[in-house]
Amino acid sequence: MKSSLHDYMKVGLIHFMAYPFAASGDGDIARTIEEIAVDDFFDAIEITRINDVEQRKIAKSIIDTAGMTVGFGAQPYILKGKLNLNSTDEQERAKAVEVLKEAVDQAYEMGARKFGFLSGPKPATGQDEALALLADSITQIGRYAASKGDLTLSLETFDDSTDKCALIGTNRLAVELSREVRKTIPDFGLMVDLSHLPMQGETIHEALSVTEEHINHAHIGSCVIRDPSDPAYGDLHPAFSHPKGECGVPEVREFLRGLLEIGYLSEDAPERPVVSFEVQPLGGQTTGPVVANAKRVLREAWRTL
Repeated sequence: MKSSLHDYMKVGLIHFMAYPFAASGDGDIARTIEEIAVDDFFDAIEITRINDVEQRKIAKSIIDTAGMTVGFGAQPYILKGKLNLNSTDEQERAKAVEVLKEAVDQAYEMGARKFGFLSGPKPATGQDEALALLADSITQIGRYAASKGDLTLSLETFDDSTDKCALIGTNRLAVELSREVRKTIPDFGLMVDLSHLPMQGETIHEALSVTEEHINHAHIGSCVIRDPSDPAYGDLHPAFSHPKGECGVPEVREFLRGLLEIGYLSEDAPERPVVSFEVQPLGGQTTGPVVANAKRVLREAWRTL
C-alpha cells in the first residue's frame, strides 16, 4: 500500500505491556505515558488502573494535551486478581463484576472510549453454563457502563489450552457469546489479537472471517509456542524480532489485509479504528528498541501490502 497507514487506522500502544511495571497500577506511570504521548506515530494509547490519584491527574493531562484516543484495559485486574466472570460460585462472580464496574469508573475518569477485558478460565465441564454466566456478567457490566456514558466493551479472545486457558477461547465461541450479549448491549464487540491466533490454533483468515461482524478492536503482536523451554514461551508478547516468534512482517501484512477485507480498516471510514501493538521487553530488553521494532514491522508490512 502506498498511501499512509495512518489514513486507515489510529496506531496504538498498550502502555502496560510496553512498560510491564505499570500493570500493577503503581510507580511513575505518568512519566512513561508521556514517552508515548510525545511520539506522533501513536494516535492511541491503552492504559490500565493507576492507583495514585495524583498520577492519574498528571497522566490524563498528558493524554489530553497530546490529543490521544484512550482505551482502558481491565485485563490486569482479571489476571492479577484471578477474577472469574464465568464462575459458578455466585459470590466469586459477583466480586469479579463489582471490580470491573470499579474499573469502568476509572476508565471514564481517564477519558477512555473502549474497555477491554477477558473471560474467566475454561472449566473442565459445564461450558454451556459458564458461557451463560459470562454473558450475564458482561451484561451487568455493560448496563453499568451505559448508565455512565458511551464506553464500548470489547472482550479479548485468548487461548483456551496453551497459557491463559480462558473460556473465550476460540473466536467461533466468542461470536456465539457476542450474539447473546448484543441482545442487550448492542455495541458490545470482540478484540482479536494477532499474537493469540497461533495459540488458538486458528489462521488469520479463519479468525477474521468468523469475527467479521463482531470485531471492534485489534491488537498486533507475536508469541513463542514452538519451544516450551524458551523463556518467552506462551502469551508473553515478545518483540517481533524474537528468533522463535510466530509473527513478523508476513503475518502482520496478512492480518492487515484481512482487516481491510472484512471492512475493519477502510480509507473512507468516518472514524479511524484503533490497531494497537501489544509487545513487551523481556529478559534484559528495554522498552524503546522493542517499540521501535514494532513500528518498523508495521511500516514494512503496510508497504508490502
